[in-house]
Amino acid sequence: MRHLNLPSGQSIPVLGMGTWRMGEVASQRSHEVAALRHGLDLGVTLIDTAEMYGEGGAETVIAEAIAQRRASVFLVSKVYPYNASRQGAIAACERSLKRLKTDYLDLYLLHWPGSVPLSETLEAFQALQQAGKIRDYGVSNFDVEDMEQASALPGGEAIATNQVLYNLTRRGVEWELLPWCRQRHIPIMAYSPVEQGRLLTNRLLQTLAQQRGVTPAQVAIAWLLQQQNVIVIPKSSTIAHVEQNRAALDLQLTPDEMKSLDDAFPPPSRRVALEML
Repeated sequence: MRHLNLPSGQSIPVLGMGTWRMGEVASQRSHEVAALRHGLDLGVTLIDTAEMYGEGGAETVIAEAIAQRRASVFLVSKVYPYNASRQGAIAACERSLKRLKTDYLDLYLLHWPGSVPLSETLEAFQALQQAGKIRDYGVSNFDVEDMEQASALPGGEAIATNQVLYNLTRRGVEWELLPWCRQRHIPIMAYSPVEQGRLLTNRLLQTLAQQRGVTPAQVAIAWLLQQQNVIVIPKSSTIAHVEQNRAALDLQLTPDEMKSLDDAFPPPSRRVALEML
């Protein structure tokens, strides 16, 4: 597994397991737990979640999956913006820790910008860090203006990552946000790398996948993994998906393949607002 370094020096895997929509259907729980455990067996030790996912349900699935293996897992969770006041974020983190059955998070993120003053959220994150409840903190769905505002606040200089929507059809971050973060050595975490499955029907992806003996999803994920300073967190609710996602790490697209993808999915020619799903 390849790793990047967060600004703090903490090492983070470049490929992780996303858990959105997990913990919502009781009959799927055993399959979700098995998928996450299989991913850990394959060396995919980064798991991303949020208190929003299944209203905490995903965190309880993860707790079962990582039991007896916490030390080898890089665990990320996120706080709702409306819970992100100084006291609210601390309480929300404590609830997440309880559901995850752990005493610390490797990374804790503000899920998206909200009405609570960001200074309060950063105060809470620093307090949680000083208490040993979180190792690093960051943000999600922040555009350049949001990042500039955050970085100017006390504690903002320690923001470790920004988790955003980034895939072949959502390349707007490449115009300004991605270079801004690269310049400051802040990795981007790319969610929805296959556009919630919509990319899988693209003819070029299907052709490239057939030529290489892989899946369209693996091509899309491999493309992201070849971008500088990017971490990818595809959803990982089945063993088959986990195996395919892990194999994408070993798929090196050629310059010609990368160019054909650029031609089919052009990079931005102007600034566009940050998109969210």
